[in-house]
Amino acid sequence: DPGTAAPTPTQVDVFKVFSFVVAAVLRLRLNFSTAWSTNAVSICQSAGLNNVTRVELSRRFLIKFQDSLYKLIECLYDSMTECIYQHPITSFTVEIKPQPVFEVDVLGKGRPALETANDELGLAFDSWDLDFYTSMFQRIKRNPTSVECFDLAQSNSEHSRHWFFRGRMEIEGQEQKETLFSLIMDTQQHSNQNNVIKFCDNSSGIKGMELECVYPRDPSQASSYETRRSLRHIIFTAETHNFPTGVAPFSGATTGTGGRIRDVQSAGKGGHVIAGTAGYCFGNLHIPGYALPWESSGDGWEYPSSFAPPLQVAIEASDGASDYGNKFGEPVLSGFARSFGMRLANGERREWIKPIMFSGGLGSIEETHVKKDEAEAGMEVVKIGGPVYRIGVGGGAASSVEVQGDNSSDRDLGAVQRGDAEMEQKMNRALRACLERSSGNPICSIHDQGAGGNGNVLKELSEPAGAVIYCNRFKKGDPTLSVLELWGAEYQESNALLLHPSDRSFLEAVCRREKCPVDFVGNITGDGKIVLVDDEGGSGDESDRGRHPVDLQLEWVLGKMPQKEFKMERLAVTHQPLALPPGLTVKDALDRVLRLPAVASKRYLTNKVDRSVTGLVAQQQCVGPLHTPLADVAVVALSPFSLEGAATAIGEQPIKGLVCPAAGARMAVGEALTNLVFARITALKDVKCSGNWMWAAKLPGEGACLWDACKAMCEVMGQLGVAIDGGKDSLSMAARVGKETVKAPGALVISAYAVCPDITATVTPDLEDPDGKGVLLWIPLSPGRHRLGGSALAQCYSQLGDCSPDLSQPELLTACFDTTQTLIHDRLLSAGHDISDGGLISCLLEMAFAGNRGIDVELTSQGTGVMELLFSEELGLVLEVSQLHVETVRQRYSDAGVQCHRVGKTCGFGPEVSVRVDGQEVLKESLPNLRALWEDTSFQLERLQANEVCVKQEEDGLAKRTQPYFKLTFDPSEIPTAVKPRVAVVREEGSNGDREMSVSLYMAGFEVWDVTMQDLCSGSLTLDSFKVVVFVGGFSYADVLGSAKGWAATVAYNPKAKAEFDRFRQRDDTLSLGVCNGCQLLALLGWVGEGVTGADTDVVLTHNKSGRFESRFVSVGIQESASVWLRGMGGSALGVWVAHGEGLMQFRSSQAQDQIISGGLAPLRYLDDQGHPTEEYPLNPNGSPGGIAGLCSRDGRHLAMMPHPERCTLGWQWPWAPRDLRPSLTPSPWLRMFKNAAAWCSNTHQSEEIQ
Repeated sequence: DPGTAAPTPTQVDVFKVFSFVVAAVLRLRLNFSTAWSTNAVSICQSAGLNNVTRVELSRRFLIKFQDSLYKLIECLYDSMTECIYQHPITSFTVEIKPQPVFEVDVLGKGRPALETANDELGLAFDSWDLDFYTSMFQRIKRNPTSVECFDLAQSNSEHSRHWFFRGRMEIEGQEQKETLFSLIMDTQQHSNQNNVIKFCDNSSGIKGMELECVYPRDPSQASSYETRRSLRHIIFTAETHNFPTGVAPFSGATTGTGGRIRDVQSAGKGGHVIAGTAGYCFGNLHIPGYALPWESSGDGWEYPSSFAPPLQVAIEASDGASDYGNKFGEPVLSGFARSFGMRLANGERREWIKPIMFSGGLGSIEETHVKKDEAEAGMEVVKIGGPVYRIGVGGGAASSVEVQGDNSSDRDLGAVQRGDAEMEQKMNRALRACLERSSGNPICSIHDQGAGGNGNVLKELSEPAGAVIYCNRFKKGDPTLSVLELWGAEYQESNALLLHPSDRSFLEAVCRREKCPVDFVGNITGDGKIVLVDDEGGSGDESDRGRHPVDLQLEWVLGKMPQKEFKMERLAVTHQPLALPPGLTVKDALDRVLRLPAVASKRYLTNKVDRSVTGLVAQQQCVGPLHTPLADVAVVALSPFSLEGAATAIGEQPIKGLVCPAAGARMAVGEALTNLVFARITALKDVKCSGNWMWAAKLPGEGACLWDACKAMCEVMGQLGVAIDGGKDSLSMAARVGKETVKAPGALVISAYAVCPDITATVTPDLEDPDGKGVLLWIPLSPGRHRLGGSALAQCYSQLGDCSPDLSQPELLTACFDTTQTLIHDRLLSAGHDISDGGLISCLLEMAFAGNRGIDVELTSQGTGVMELLFSEELGLVLEVSQLHVETVRQRYSDAGVQCHRVGKTCGFGPEVSVRVDGQEVLKESLPNLRALWEDTSFQLERLQANEVCVKQEEDGLAKRTQPYFKLTFDPSEIPTAVKPRVAVVREEGSNGDREMSVSLYMAGFEVWDVTMQDLCSGSLTLDSFKVVVFVGGFSYADVLGSAKGWAATVAYNPKAKAEFDRFRQRDDTLSLGVCNGCQLLALLGWVGEGVTGADTDVVLTHNKSGRFESRFVSVGIQESASVWLRGMGGSALGVWVAHGEGLMQFRSSQAQDQIISGGLAPLRYLDDQGHPTEEYPLNPNGSPGGIAGLCSRDGRHLAMMPHPERCTLGWQWPWAPRDLRPSLTPSPWLRMFKNAAAWCSNTHQSEEIQ
């Protein structure tokens, strides 16, 4: 009952006060229905409680406090979504009246009227805008409404229109012939013409290949999967979400990720999401109790209250991006993290007060979906996804303010969005159903909703034909919304699309099945106008502007507009030569450099983000026996049935750009390519790039720097033969701090991507040749140069230097790239890594850390100092090559005109690193000690986001670990015979592991069906003809009320679903499997680990001991048991992915636990490096007693397991395996598990087929 449901989480009730003890309740704002409520209500309705319309969560604190009570409470809640309750509430009803639409009297008062509206509505119009729009409305002889003014401000903001990149440039009084955008577009002239989409708002794309993929026969209902061949292209997009992340890091990052995912969805007539990348730039961390000597502090080093401090950004922004991807089901496979804050030689402070939150994404698109259809009169205008909320209002304008902090803080908070990954996933499923319909995709055109909200996306969608849109057809998550807010809010998880009226019923059926909201909000008119109709707010008079709050010719708003002009000056720059402390040793320098966030381990980022979901991941960040986060290239398959795919890599060098913007830009391009080179691609000239610019471009001197950087980037790309095909800009990268304007370092992020003809031909940084059999080779790409400007070493001694590395010989990079590619094709390289932050010495050490092997290095000084030789960040590669192939490899480089120096050898699993220069020992240190330095900053950050005991266990464990224990006791190539038994892959809203599970079952010989809980709850499907039911992983209902509890409630309390599952379980010819979320479900239902205490079940699964989501590749031992699924696999120890937040098995009693183990009901156990069941973290990622990773039923028919075998059924899905096991991974041993089930079904009585 909505009148008596729990209060919402946006108001902090302080309603009991007694002698310094206060019960403070933090609740949601009454007018704001949360994502949590959406999921809770969905659970209730699925379980049959149809009268529940809203449920909200409160947080109550008992505070024993005397003074400053409210100051304390203010630290405990999110002012965007919560507020303080003074009294208990009894209803969600609120008495807020929406703000009315009003006219701005431009005709009567001219520009001053628009200036007033500019201030009151926070429009961020500049003087040019004010003149232009005043003139426009005077010319058409009418006043604009408040909604139209807001619309124009968002749609034509710098954020949306990119005025700077398209504008006329005058530098030092000289007008430039080109615009920045024309320079960028010209890079296309020098590369292969392989783009299918370029410079589009959503994504870019390159020609792919014909592939076999799985599709449901009828995605509007339960149906079997089939394979079809289609031509699929590779799409890529990248954007930043800097302003929102600076204000609210978690929310800003979630919605940045969500927005970028929607860009992939909105390519052409619809794209398929595959994988993401992420990057973060933040200021000095100032970790409590962990002083980093280069981090400035004390007087004159303050941080503004209007921005989250850098430490909060580092943790919460990465939490937000990770959490969203985890729940949506998109792996994050590559990225960067950089910290910088310094007062330069001229006294200017440069720091990422306004941070960078970068999000990139790979996807695929079918050839038939590449081109959007033109809008035609009569088409339906559709909004799909979440309801309208008062969030993200004015985000386009707010993020375009030149100096962040000049806006109202309330307005800044209002411009930040909040994410709901569950809703986006439901929308994605509905869109994918359209793309996969066998009779053709019904979507004619699709755009994602971003800056400017409905006002922007619906104009883009209907251009040039025009549309009429009706306010009363939108679902509202907040009944108090004004028309302006409905039209301008950038609420998340919403896309807009066009379709013909004849396809409406299909979309409605799909959305009903996927439980995804869909609104048919208007129609294309063909009159070239955008008209918003408000039948609730107006008088009913056709001439009443209140009834038509928007009535604009699209040509006025989206048509060709005059260029803006930008006049820029160059400022004199003072750089001082780098002055290192006299007597500085390599060990002392490493003590700093290895702890700098740009160089140090990124384990704090990779541990918490799913890197295996989809089953299409061929290369993610973590490599080697200890799963060390070092790989710089991400590789994905486009289909599980093919070895063809895509690769992407990132380059960014903003600190070098502070020394020389042009060099920084060239080095960013160089870094992207020296990262990408270790994946086999079709050709260098096939490489396309997204260029993302984060710059305070409109402040003195900075525009000219950006121009220099862009011109340099374009020139070097032309020489290399690579090209830009898309990108975004964020040109307000400065913040007000006290009386000072603090600019962020100008940053260019290059995301290079290309087709991979063989996803298995990827070289990783981990050394792996046997003791003494591996030779280390150094390929310098600026031979003889060893510049330290902008280096990690310089930053660690609070300096920039005056001369930075540069890419001055692009022809050398081209020759190196092509030669390295042929060597990879011929499988002549054992390991490889690029030289970047931290220089040659850091590159060598990172390869040793990843391989867990010592190295013996002998260098010649080449006429330079030791520090310059070791710490210069000139472009280059380091390779490990077997002794057998050394001369072949060196000759190949020599033939190409590329230097290749033999610099050392690989040692065995050894404790020592030895480095000599000209025969003089400059470093001799144990590998664990050096690795501890490199891991130190990451573990410091881990302590702030995970259980400290677990963090200490992992830190201590790394010092003594060797490699995971793997053992194979059967021949994976043996194929049990089977006919095609029918299996239902059952998913609930929020499930995300169904496709990789379906593929594994398909490869094992099943007839695989896509089945939703909605199919069963509605009675449209019966399980009578199915032999196997598989419950997949994910986050059903976003884990609201606890993992799988909502799903279990549906099974237990929905009459139709309960009857189906009860009947299925009682049959003796059926099997079931639950993985991850499905494992949690089967434990709650009592299908596994049957109780010996008389209870339905003796085990429940709860939060991991670490307190957070864990993404790991671990060793699991298979015990002898009755499990049908694991027959013939006993005694094996196999690597397997885990990705969960609630996997800790808790038993009712120690007796119950002992009986489950002794009864053979725990057939899967996490193992340590010696092959023993373990509770040590992270070898056991959740802390389950006895290392228990899975449970089975007494009769062996039902198996529940937290690890993901369906993400390891192909050898290339394993991130690492010892060399002697690798031949046995084709097929992967885990495929046997699914074949066992198929064989068992074939040998039991066949059920009647569905007619």
